[in-house]
Amino acid sequence: MSAQIHVPSMLSRAGAVSALTLAALGGTMLAPGAAPEAQAATSHAGKALNVAASKKGSPYRYGAAGPTRFDCSGFTLYSYKKAGKSLPRTAQQQYNKTRHIKASSRQKGDLVFFHSGGRVYHVGIYAGSGKIWHSPKTGSWVKLDKIWSSKVYYGRVR
Repeated sequence: MSAQIHVPSMLSRAGAVSALTLAALGGTMLAPGAAPEAQAATSHAGKALNVAASKKGSPYRYGAAGPTRFDCSGFTLYSYKKAGKSLPRTAQQQYNKTRHIKASSRQKGDLVFFHSGGRVYHVGIYAGSGKIWHSPKTGSWVKLDKIWSSKVYYGRVR
């Protein structure tokens, strides 16, 4: 990531400016390699989403957790493991471990849990625009689908 520096125009012509000078003038500065706090907090979610998308077309297999076949929770477990985060094995256990969030707060990379009668039965990774990456069922494969139910919970991996 490149540095982002906001320098008042009168100082940009003068050359190098110290962080203290910028702060005194109300400027902002990010050190090279630094990320805004919100971006840093969710970088694992973005990585997991990229891993998920890279598995498009991988066949569903009950009980499988990759790298070439997946069931739904094995798919989310694998994607987050490659992003440096650990999740338990089943969809219900994953729901229990995540920080529960409102639909209005959902972000790309959050987990989407489908439920019925208080029981979580399916999980996918939110891709934005009302869609998820998931490994749905026997005879299917990892794909991007529109969220088809209003009976969903959202969870953020910590």
